[in-house]
Amino acid sequence: MADEPLVLGIETSCDETGVGIVRGTTLLADAIASSVDEHARYGGVVPEVASRAHLEAMVPTIERALKEAGVSARDLDGIAVTAGPGLAGALLVGVSAAKTYAYALGKPLYGVNHLASHICVDQLEHGRLPEPTMALLVSGGHSSLLLAPDITADVRPMGATIDDAAGEAFDKIARVLQLGFPGGPVIDRLAREGDPSAIAFPRGLTGPRDAPYDFSFSGLKTSVARWIEAKRNAGEEVPVRDVAASFQEAVVDVLTRKAVRACKDEGVDHLMIGGGVAANSRLRALAQERCERAGIRLRVPRPGLCTDNGAMVAALGAEMVARNRPASDWELSADSSLPVTEPHVPGQPHDHQHQHQHDHDHVHEVAKDNLYS
Repeated sequence: MADEPLVLGIETSCDETGVGIVRGTTLLADAIASSVDEHARYGGVVPEVASRAHLEAMVPTIERALKEAGVSARDLDGIAVTAGPGLAGALLVGVSAAKTYAYALGKPLYGVNHLASHICVDQLEHGRLPEPTMALLVSGGHSSLLLAPDITADVRPMGATIDDAAGEAFDKIARVLQLGFPGGPVIDRLAREGDPSAIAFPRGLTGPRDAPYDFSFSGLKTSVARWIEAKRNAGEEVPVRDVAASFQEAVVDVLTRKAVRACKDEGVDHLMIGGGVAANSRLRALAQERCERAGIRLRVPRPGLCTDNGAMVAALGAEMVARNRPASDWELSADSSLPVTEPHVPGQPHDHQHQHQHDHDHVHEVAKDNLYS
């Protein structure tokens, strides 16, 4: 284990400052500072608030992770950071921090893809990912079906949401039901006491001529909101638990049905589910049921690794180091719409870069002495 790569990962794509430390496929530390309470009063994430929270939390969270892992920053073999996709300002805080630490410590820098990281995190719990892996990523910003023959270099989009992401729909329905933010956990909790077949809400893009692997939750969201509005206008009490259960069932029915179909069509016998909505208990149960029936092995990380975290970034960074992927250069920047087909952002060596390095040699040494003497 000692000769496996030791990597620190930084995740700031949305409202959580995550710092993880991984040695190979072993998780040593997973420190998180969340600003979700600051966004709750607005009913959603406010980018400027998230960026400032990252600034304030970054250094303490990195120090906490190093202490938890029992390692020194000088021991690291590399520093990985989410370069995209995500909120531009939030990403910039993470990228800037990662570049600063990597530069001061003289360590290679790896700008990695947020979605590919969500897939790779499963290695920390269930061992090496089979290749290829089919992944269903479901969160507040993404609902994607991805085929990953090589998590560090070859991730192929099979399908994605054409409008609202699944997690976004959960938040919006929770708002209509006046349940607060974020909506996923509270709807999951209430749905356990409701009847999932009480209300026949629509299943988007499930017709014979619809795109087989794409998702749409906007029509479902509108249908649920109108159903609730009609009840209220008629002066009737809204059966919140039945609404939550029926809405949730409509979402997870479509997600699992399409994911299993993609596995069958591509001849892949493993399905990995990740992203924040993967913490949903009904999604896990229905996916397990359908995968068992289809002879597919289901891999779902524990809930704490499904939501955004630094461990997933460190996991992908460690895989980059292990497979000798090229490091990013110092001109790495945040890309709010970084495509999933780019699992990481490699460096582009050129004369300007070498001149830049030469000009900063002295600054580099001073920074090292100041930070880690």
